Amino acid sequence: MKRRGVLTATEQFHPAGLVEFAQALDARGYDSIWLPELFGREPIATAGYLLGRTQRIAVATGIANVYVRDASAMAQARQSLAELSGGRFMLGLGVSNPQLNASRGHTWQPPLQKMTAYLDAMDAVKVTSPAPAQPCPTYIAAHGPQLQKLGAARADGVITYLMTPQHARESRKRIGPATQLNVVAMFLAESDPGVARAKARAGIKVYVGLDYYHREWRKLGFDDADFAGGGSDRLIDALVAWGDEGELRDRIAAFEDAGASRVIVMPFGVQTKNGVDLRVLDALAAN
Repeated sequence: MKRRGVLTATEQFHPAGLVEFAQALDARGYDSIWLPELFGREPIATAGYLLGRTQRIAVATGIANVYVRDASAMAQARQSLAELSGGRFMLGLGVSNPQLNASRGHTWQPPLQKMTAYLDAMDAVKVTSPAPAQPCPTYIAAHGPQLQKLGAARADGVITYLMTPQHARESRKRIGPATQLNVVAMFLAESDPGVARAKARAGIKVYVGLDYYHREWRKLGFDDADFAGGGSDRLIDALVAWGDEGELRDRIAAFEDAGASRVIVMPFGVQTKNGVDLRVLDALAAN
């Protein structure tokens, strides 16, 4: 059975529209909606809102930043949301990035050190609220070998973002067959190469300028020339799937064939309730 989720910023929806969007995903066979954390809606609060207004679809954080909540608050939120939703909450954790955390007044630590200490602290918390019927799945954002091994050893799996099917294949080898591999991938329903690449380049501009993404992309065969000018066509085409329905399906199949347990679709073009572009979501529907 294919497991597919959707990640998108929620600020574009008014509250009722957000619920309708989650229900539209559920109707198309997506098993989960993933909530990012930047400067918009707070993901734990938004997860509670959605879980209270939906019946089947899981709601996940993708990701909740470990710098902005202490381990006790996160452990309580995880157990409370899982219990109150009947097991429909999933917790995705990550360290975010140095620049964003510095802007919020936090002192950056090496990712492996920070995440290990955070998981240790969460494990030590004694939450006294009622336990969910089964433990809440917990995933950590991890691209490199050390964090991925931590995810395999200490969590239910890992989350990758803006990587390629080749990276998914290498990740699967590192974490083994039993660990969940959640892959966030971008998709754009646009067949004109110039238009598609321009939209994709604008959409991932911030990531193309970050050195820690460069480190992972270099391992996949990209170099300085690919990071110049907002990203080479080769880089853009590898990171953002674009084209007709068949081409979008080919890309998601490539991730699944490479070992992804769940592909989390990040669609370009989702607008407000009155103009939701569902072409990507229709093309990749799991039902």
